[in-house]
Amino acid sequence: MAAWLFAMVAVLTAAAVVWKMWRLFRQVVWRPYVVTKRLRRGGVRCPPYSFVSGSMKEVKRLQEEAGRIVLPPHSNDITHRVLPHFHAWSRQYGEPFFYWAGTQPRVYISDPELAKEILAKFELYVKPEPRHAVKMLVGEGVALANGIDWVRRRRILNPAFSVDKLKVMINAITECTESILHEWRNQAMAAKNQALTLEMNDEFQKLTADIIARTAFGSSYVQGKEAFMGQKRLQKYCADSLLSAFVPGSRYLPTPSNIQLWKLDWKVKNSLRNIVKSRLESCESTSCDDNSSYGDDLLGLLIASSEKSGNKGAGPKLDLDEIIEECKTFFFAGHETSSNLLTWTIFLLSIHQDWQSKVREEVQKECAAGIHTADTLTRLKLVNMVLMEALRLYCPIPELIREASEDIELGNFSIPKGTCVMIPITKIHTSREYWGEDALDFNPLRFADGAAKAVKHHHHPSAFLPFALGPRTCIGQNFAMLESKTVLALLLQNFSFTLSVDYKHTPVSYISMQPQFGLPVLLHPLCK
Repeated sequence: MAAWLFAMVAVLTAAAVVWKMWRLFRQVVWRPYVVTKRLRRGGVRCPPYSFVSGSMKEVKRLQEEAGRIVLPPHSNDITHRVLPHFHAWSRQYGEPFFYWAGTQPRVYISDPELAKEILAKFELYVKPEPRHAVKMLVGEGVALANGIDWVRRRRILNPAFSVDKLKVMINAITECTESILHEWRNQAMAAKNQALTLEMNDEFQKLTADIIARTAFGSSYVQGKEAFMGQKRLQKYCADSLLSAFVPGSRYLPTPSNIQLWKLDWKVKNSLRNIVKSRLESCESTSCDDNSSYGDDLLGLLIASSEKSGNKGAGPKLDLDEIIEECKTFFFAGHETSSNLLTWTIFLLSIHQDWQSKVREEVQKECAAGIHTADTLTRLKLVNMVLMEALRLYCPIPELIREASEDIELGNFSIPKGTCVMIPITKIHTSREYWGEDALDFNPLRFADGAAKAVKHHHHPSAFLPFALGPRTCIGQNFAMLESKTVLALLLQNFSFTLSVDYKHTPVSYISMQPQFGLPVLLHPLCK
């Protein structure tokens, strides 16, 4: 009897091992072979596939080489530095081409019309399952959700991000901005009104973190800011871990980077949990019976919309953990987009002093009585054009990624199920084919008649993708533009600025596009 049981266990164990080995063989050998053959049959070529790591060793090498390049300050030709693997392989293999992120194929598509099709068919081209580090950083909220879950979350969030709801946040944005401007003036006075040198990327990150904490959490602002600063520290460890994340099981290893990730993630979630629970308990104790009772900050608007959705039977409301994840998404998306947009806008206006003077004149004329309403901001036409041009040349997110949920025909070739489709926004935004001979020049006037007419001959309105397109267009774009216009207008009223001689033009993609060595700028106080 014992021998029979032992034999059965041995057979089952052997079968399990064989099954696991077959699955591993299929994933790391057979599937790459089949997919490569299929894509090449459609004319799509790729760099060589290496066992398990795919093309990632070469990606890392190209990124390290690009990291040593310092560009001339006036150069906006940045694709080879920000997306070095795309730049190298598109030249070597033509477009479209694909490469291997570990055992997952990724096809690059830089045709705006195909990009529009991909982004419009969001049921077929879904958000891929993100790396664990990305989930920690961005939050498992609406930005990463798919299918019915995404529809439910988006429906609940839409009312909170309507223009009318966001207008009430202008005062909070103004107060945060005036506070940091006051600090800068005091520093300039201490230096006897000499030019003040500041690293503006850091300053804008502090400012936008302050703004998102105040607009998201209102009276819980201090605790919210502490949680968000912990989330900000997560970004460095997430960026460090992403290249190694393509090795199966690497996220479970107790490496120094992973240990820091785990600690920070627990701390951030615990802080946010306390804030959200406190708000919910406060509402329960006071018998909230209308939407305004939850507060007019983003958290309050989110809870109110969620409760309203649940009461109407439109679907289950968000639970505590889901609200926490959406708060993480608020911070990353709202904070990163605005801080990077402001950083690159100040860089461009420091280079182009004529445009700095033009937009300052507009601000002084239209905002002489202050920025109290959104109507004031709508009159800042030149400011809007400058921000749009900054988004074109230095898009905060250099590329978009989607995954084919089934075998799909795209253009004249086939995309196998499970293949990721990459849209290189930086390349599309600076292509002479779509933007004309001055595609690499800073020319805000191209947006004088709006984004749709800014593209050459108006044939490719989908060649402008700072907030993506289609049903999954960025839900926070109104907030980002409202915030950026307010901050830029107040800054222009108080300071002029020039680029420091210490600046090194080194844009790089650390999940979002940033200056690798910061943006040192000389601020000159203006007489008030």
